[in-house]
Amino acid sequence: MVGMLGSSTTFGPLMADISHFFRRRRGIAVALAASGNYIAGAFWPTVIQHGVETIGWRQTYLYIGVIVIAAMLPLVLVLRRRPPKSAMTMPQGVAGGRNDLGLSLGSLQALLALASFACCVAMSMPQVHIVAYCKDLGYGVARGAEMLSVMLGLGIISRIGSGFIADKYGGLYTLLLGSALQGTALSFYLVFDGLWSLYIVTALFGLVQGGIVPSYTLIVREYFPPAEAGQRVGAILMTSIFGMAAGGWLSGVIFDMTGSYAAAFVNGVAWNVLNVAIVVWLMMRAGRLRLFAPSFRA
Repeated sequence: MVGMLGSSTTFGPLMADISHFFRRRRGIAVALAASGNYIAGAFWPTVIQHGVETIGWRQTYLYIGVIVIAAMLPLVLVLRRRPPKSAMTMPQGVAGGRNDLGLSLGSLQALLALASFACCVAMSMPQVHIVAYCKDLGYGVARGAEMLSVMLGLGIISRIGSGFIADKYGGLYTLLLGSALQGTALSFYLVFDGLWSLYIVTALFGLVQGGIVPSYTLIVREYFPPAEAGQRVGAILMTSIFGMAAGGWLSGVIFDMTGSYAAAFVNGVAWNVLNVAIVVWLMMRAGRLRLFAPSFRA
């Protein structure tokens, strides 16, 4: 209920709405707006861990709820301003229900939804299971909570940095870069499982994956009509959350079947490869990526 009725009414609409107020610096604007949940992710795990150990999880959640109500309701009132009418004009390359990728809007939506699902299945492995993984290795849940805070805290840097990259190179390039680096960092979990090496790998994972989700908002703004931004972004974020949920569940099933998280990490890398393949194909259709170097005349 927290995720469905809480996050769903703030995160997606906030990113879609803020994208209408910026043109030249849209990437960094969306990235900053999307960084709020990572700041919270860096702050709350250790606080919750302490609260659960001292006053119990129910009382801890009650206090968090009070703080959220007191902080968010006044801030929501500031966001009532509507975007300028000029922001609702059709972007270049979108006409007649198609875009400059040569795909129908529905087909592109489906591909982006599949890509977001795949990348979030991969992303969920460390985010959902790092605490349990640390406990399984004998390091304790407190260490896992610290690593989660490190991961999400450094995700702020990659999320904001991705905004600058997107403003210069576009959403597809930013998504490809983030997805490729995420897959690389995820594969390191297969090699390193020492305490301090896990801190380093987790920090690296946080540094590279934060910009992936905001990239989808920027892609939507580049290839879809502005008036449809809310529903398009919302649908893609919905599939990404399904990916996080499915990935977390699937990793647990694989662990129960194998008694080890190694196969779960391999599963995450495989889904990440699917995401990269979709983005590479879209960039090739856009003429912005060539797999083979052009031949040179003598």
